[in-house]
Parts: sequence; structure tokens; C-alpha cells
Amino acid sequence: MFKSGFIGIVGRPNVGKSTLLNGILGESIAITSPKPQTTRNRIMGIRHGTDSQMIFLDTPGIHDPHKPLNAAMVKTARQVAGDVDVLLTLLEAGEGIHSEDRALLATLTTYANQAILGINKTDLVKKEVLLPFIDEARTIFPCRAFVPLCARTGEGIPALLQEIRELLPAGPPYFPEDMVTDRSERFLAAEIIREKLLAFTHKEVPYAAAVVVDAFEEEEGKGLVRIAATINVERDSQKKIVIGRGGAMLKRIGAAARIEMERLFAVRVFLTLFVRVQKDWTHSERLVKEFGYDR
Repeated sequence: MFKSGFIGIVGRPNVGKSTLLNGILGESIAITSPKPQTTRNRIMGIRHGTDSQMIFLDTPGIHDPHKPLNAAMVKTARQVAGDVDVLLTLLEAGEGIHSEDRALLATLTTYANQAILGINKTDLVKKEVLLPFIDEARTIFPCRAFVPLCARTGEGIPALLQEIRELLPAGPPYFPEDMVTDRSERFLAAEIIREKLLAFTHKEVPYAAAVVVDAFEEEEGKGLVRIAATINVERDSQKKIVIGRGGAMLKRIGAAARIEMERLFAVRVFLTLFVRVQKDWTHSERLVKEFGYDR
């Protein structure tokens, strides 16, 4: 019997949701970083199997919003929770369940009958810590299944996929086999640039940056794509950091992003980057929407 359906991945920031999605798909479509609040939009990833099609929705980390950008991220995550066939809630293994995780699980009890609790980063804790953690989770959130896993190494992912398939309804595939995500190449290009920005800059810059692709032009017959993008930051000091001395940082970001794009798009990429100051844009509802973070 063929099964298909939508699976929402929710959890606190930096719990490993994007790493897990990339591990499930075997393809990097969601950016990852050790910095929290990396994902800002809902990202769809499609896993095609011989007896199932699983459509995963990666969401921004659920946290206490304090400005329009954060509020838009939390809104996106909570909307997904009530709109899927299976809710995959991800926690980070540790000594006892974090108070913010308890608060999150309390808001999701309505969906417990269609939920799976994934306990990530099990490679970082000992077995004698993990077992009480699972017992505590069962008491707080009596969902359909509890799956220990390590998204970074892939351990536990096969068991997780089996549990997900059990909960999916019978039905035909929604998408063609060659489709891995519903996001456009322009979106993926912007996210790759932002990922490299996260990797190479520090402190306040990653959270004050929004990447907008201004042009995405394919040159037919040449196997070449020309991309122009703008990195928007909030202050002149951040612009100086992104550009770097003699433009060194911007060149580093661009070179790393171009390599990743060429791997993903399977064409040569000519990438041009600009940096622009949009003062306090994360506090502006208009600019948050304009940059695509309120959907």
C-alpha cells in the first residue's frame, strides 16, 4: 500500500531540524549553522520511496518573539503544526527536559495523537542519561512514538522514517519523482549566501542580514547562470564587517556560495554580491515582508 502525506518538523532553535531534513533527503536544501534561529522560512523537502512519499516541512525554531522578524518566524512554525498529517517534534537530549521544551510540548498536546518525538544529539549524552530523558518525555507528551537519533551522523533516521510511514494515510504521490523541494532556485541561492554569511561572520551580523536575489539569469547552451544578490544589513558597522578589509570577506562569502550553488544547480555560476544598509530592518514589518519572511 502506497502512503503519502505532510510531516511538520518543529522544535526550539538550534535543535537540529534543518540538519535532520538534509539527512533524510540526502541533499542540502536547508541551511545549517551552530548559531540559533538559522531557518527563517518554511522549507519543503520531499523524500521519494518505493512505497511512500514523505513531504517534510522544516520550520523556524519556536521561541519568544521580540521583534517583527522573530514574530514572523514563530507564526510560520505554529501554522505548520496544525496543518500536517504527522507532527515531528524535535528535542535535544540532555539531563532533563528544558523548560522551554516543556512549554512547547504543552502547546502541542492537541496534536499528540499524530505526533512523533525525535530526541536528537544522542551522541552527546550517555545511555544512563538518555533513558530517564525518554521516560520524562513520555510523561509530558504521550505521543505515538519516541525515536532517539543523531541527525548529524544519520543514526536513528531509518527507524524514524518507519514510524512516520506508519502514521501516514494511504494515497498517491503529490509530487513528481525528480522534485526535491518546492522552493525556487532563487530562494535556494539566497539561502546558500546567507549560510556562508553565518559561517564566516560573528556576533550581531548573521541576525541582522537578509539576502535578496536581484537577478537570476540562465544563459542557454552555455551551462551558466548569472546571479546578482544583495546582502541587507542594519548598520554601517555591519556593512564594513561583511565587506571586510579590501573586500576580502565579501569575496570569501561569494566564493564559498558559488561552489555550493554549482554543486546544487549542476551548472557554472557567475555570482555578484552587493551590501546595502537598511536601518533596523528586523524591527520593520514592511521590510520583513519585503524580504520574504512573513508568509
